[in-house]
Amino acid sequence: MPSPDARDRLLTAAAELLDAAQGAEVSTRAITERAGVQAPTLYHHFGSKRGLEDAVVTHGFKRFLADREAAGSGGDPIEAIRRGWDLHVRYGVEHPTFYGLIYGQVTPGKPCGVVAEVEAMILRALQPAAAAGRLRVPAEQAAREVLAASTGVVLTLITTGADASLSEDIRDAVLARLVIAEGPVAEAAAALDAVLDDASLSPGELILMREWLHRLGKGAPV
Repeated sequence: MPSPDARDRLLTAAAELLDAAQGAEVSTRAITERAGVQAPTLYHHFGSKRGLEDAVVTHGFKRFLADREAAGSGGDPIEAIRRGWDLHVRYGVEHPTFYGLIYGQVTPGKPCGVVAEVEAMILRALQPAAAAGRLRVPAEQAAREVLAASTGVVLTLITTGADASLSEDIRDAVLARLVIAEGPVAEAAAALDAVLDDASLSPGELILMREWLHRLGKGAPV
């Protein structure tokens, strides 16, 4: 009979080895040796090596989800989405191996379980904004778009090493498209910001104009 803590030792060993491997293959033998168990114990608890990897990713990602839910509770719902986006991106960049396991072996038409939980969390965070009439699209569509965009940002940052400001720019662009700003001045600022790239302005002028528009959108004096 496998020892009661064998499952936890396997999870810990696999997490440590996968993290150290940085995307390289980790053998079943290396995992079981580090955990101090035999191969049949791994199959008893997880069915396969892939099952163990899925359990490692799910365990870590669910801890992240709990942190994200706590960080997003209370206050303005749009700010909650902004904070949730930033947490999501930081998790992916800090755990590229695990994030790659989530999205690197996808099956067409079969959503990943933990990803579905993220979308459900985003949807819950968006419901107050939807109830207040602040969304331009249904909350379900907004949740899908936020998840798709933030996931794309994480994968881009992991694979290219792009500057982290990319995430902030895309985050604000996505929210500007989905969210109706409060008040006519804020709404006009958001509309102008959305088409500002077509204006005949220098890079410095664009930066200054966007700063003013963002401050107007938040109700701050220019």
